[in-house]
Amino acid sequence: MTHAPHAPHAVSRLRSARLARAVKPFRARGGPSERCPDCRVMHSHCLCALRPNVPTRAGMCLLMADIEPLKPSNTGWLIADVVADTFAFGWARTSVDPDLLTLLADPQWQPYVVFPAEFVPSERLVTALLPDAATDGRPAKRPLFVLLDATWSEAGKMFRKSPYLNQFPVLSLHPEQISNYRLRRSSRTDHFCTSEVGALCLALAGEPHAAEVLDAYLDVFTDHYLQAKNQQPVDRDDAAHLRLRNLQSTCYSGATITSFSESAPMTQDQNPSNESNKPALCDACAGIQRNWRRAPGHAELMQGKNRKQERRSGEVTITRYVCEHCGTVWDYENDKTNTHAGWSVVDQPDAAN
Repeated sequence: MTHAPHAPHAVSRLRSARLARAVKPFRARGGPSERCPDCRVMHSHCLCALRPNVPTRAGMCLLMADIEPLKPSNTGWLIADVVADTFAFGWARTSVDPDLLTLLADPQWQPYVVFPAEFVPSERLVTALLPDAATDGRPAKRPLFVLLDATWSEAGKMFRKSPYLNQFPVLSLHPEQISNYRLRRSSRTDHFCTSEVGALCLALAGEPHAAEVLDAYLDVFTDHYLQAKNQQPVDRDDAAHLRLRNLQSTCYSGATITSFSESAPMTQDQNPSNESNKPALCDACAGIQRNWRRAPGHAELMQGKNRKQERRSGEVTITRYVCEHCGTVWDYENDKTNTHAGWSVVDQPDAAN
């Protein structure tokens, strides 16, 4: 599949710089097959034509371990594909890139170092973004998420030995789902790849559409990568590809992030033939992000009964809610293995009683 060439982003430029100073060739796992330089997958499975780009207010700063930009399986690259304001720097124990320090001091940004709470003093921890009100006539600061892109042991060393990060709050994420990353092994299911962490940060920053696009893009990249590795063809009409296309069409059609939350859910609860008979949603209900497991509800939702239902991953809990303001009936599916569970509108309000 042909595609227009993309301008090199921050991770691509960092990779080129790292290769330029290498004293011997870097040999990626999977053999000597020639890879597309833009997506790092074999040319037969190139996914450059599927690369999304979503406007975001948040920025990403990737602090990368030495050979991380060289690895074809690195997912920080995917963040740079999707989020235009992505910056990438190599990490070293004895030196720091002056451009990194300049970025962190830029008044337009509020940096957050993303790292697990169990390793951080409580006085530095935050679990939500700081208030971003404008001050002294200046616009509100934009969130800049500093992600330590490395193996787990390397990331711990980077966090401990980077004193220039000590002045910034540490954002600790508490996702309930398990990682779906399949390109590298981890002994713990609560260890997330860099792209998954980036999506969680975007959702926390109030950009659920961008978070979903990045999450869907990771699924497509993983599929192309593994199919190439196993010398199998790619099904470009499977669920992962269709989901990414649907998200891209929503973005390119001019829909805003807030209107995306009102898109049709993908669960079987949806009944298109009854769409015109549904009561109008109140503003609070209209703001609920459907089919996104981490999305919050709102204060006027009254909890009803729980029920159990079998899914491919096992038994899950579904909780019924009714909005006291507009009467809309919701189900919340708590499936920890499915990012796209979560909220869905129920068509029969009397079923909640």
